[in-house]
Amino acid sequence: MQVLPSKELAPYIKHYIFLDNAETAVQKFRLFSDGNTGFVFSVKSRLISEIKYERKEYLPTSFLYGQLNGFKDLYSENEITLIIVVFQPNGINQLLGIPASEFYNSIIPVEDVFGEKTAILQEKLSEQNNQERLSLLNHFFSSMIIAKPTHNQLIINNSLHFITSEKGHFTVNQLVEYTGCSERQLERKFKECVGLNPKKFGSIVRLHHFLKLLKNKPSDTNLTSIVYDAGFSDQSHLIKEFRKHTGINPREYLYSTKKLTNNLIERFSPAML
Repeated sequence: MQVLPSKELAPYIKHYIFLDNAETAVQKFRLFSDGNTGFVFSVKSRLISEIKYERKEYLPTSFLYGQLNGFKDLYSENEITLIIVVFQPNGINQLLGIPASEFYNSIIPVEDVFGEKTAILQEKLSEQNNQERLSLLNHFFSSMIIAKPTHNQLIINNSLHFITSEKGHFTVNQLVEYTGCSERQLERKFKECVGLNPKKFGSIVRLHHFLKLLKNKPSDTNLTSIVYDAGFSDQSHLIKEFRKHTGINPREYLYSTKKLTNNLIERFSPAML
C-alpha cells in the first residue's frame, strides 16, 4: 500500500509504502535505484544483507539507504512487515541539512542519523495499524522541518523538474542553459542535495520511464518501440543500462521477478538463487 504524506511534508517525502509478506521460507529481494533515498522500518523480522554458507549478516531493524550505485540484494527468512519512507530526490538534504553524498551507496542504521528517538518510534510503529502508523510518521518528520536557506534548493527543484519532464533524456548543456548555472556548479549542487550528478540521476529517470512504459504497454506493442520511446538508441543500449542498474535484463525483470515497489523486486527464479 502506497500513501502520500501530509501536505507540509510533500516537499521532503514522496510517499510511504506499507508492505507485508507472509512467506516464511528464505526469499531473495533486489533493491535498485529510483533516484530517491529512503528509510526502511522492519516491524517484524529483520532483513538479511548476506547469506554465505550458514552465516547470515542481518541488517539493522531500521535503516536509511542512500542513492545506489547499482543494486543491493536483501533476504528474508520469516514473515516481514516493512514500512518504507521514500524521500523526494533532494528530500533528505532539505529535511536534515546533511549532504546527500554522505549517504551515497550506503545502508546506515537510522539511529546513527536521528539518535535514540527512533527507537521509540520503532516501538510505536510495531504496535499500531497502518492508519496510526501514518500519523506517527507524519508527526515524527514534521517535527524536523525548520527554516533553511532556499537558494540551492530552488535551483535543484527547477533542475529536477526539467530532468523529469524530459524523462531523463537531455544533455548537460541543455540543463546549463535552462538553469543558468555552470556544469561544475550543477554537479556540486546535485551531489550535495541529491547525492548523484545530473547525468546519473537522468539515467535513472529514463530507466524508470521505460519501466512505466513497459508496465502499461498494450499487448500488441513490441519492445523495440518502447526502447525508442524511452530515449534509448537501441536494445543493446537499453540492456546495458538495465543491467547496470538492476543486475538483470528486461526479460528476466518481466518473467523472473515479482514487483513489490518501483525499485524493490522479489527474485523467484530458482536459477537466480
